[in-house]
Amino acid sequence: MQGDGKNRLTVDIYGQQYRLSGKASVNHMRMVAGFVNDKMNEIGKGNHRLDTAKIAVLTAVNIADEYFRLRTEYEALLKMLQEDANDPS
Repeated sequence: MQGDGKNRLTVDIYGQQYRLSGKASVNHMRMVAGFVNDKMNEIGKGNHRLDTAKIAVLTAVNIADEYFRLRTEYEALLKMLQEDANDPS
């Protein structure tokens, strides 16, 4: 860790080395990089003709889709909790 409070590490994603820097823990950054790597490998195995850039974009689309679905579920759960909290019975 440098004097700026950021953690730095090198990770391998889809056969390429990337230097990550951030305030998140090293373990968290490794987990995120591993998740992206796994998704890219999953998509790459099913689409042998796609180049790395297209696999990266499809990976981003898949992760964004997953994020929006989870956010919708989270908002629905919050609404249910608020309704339960406001129910006088």
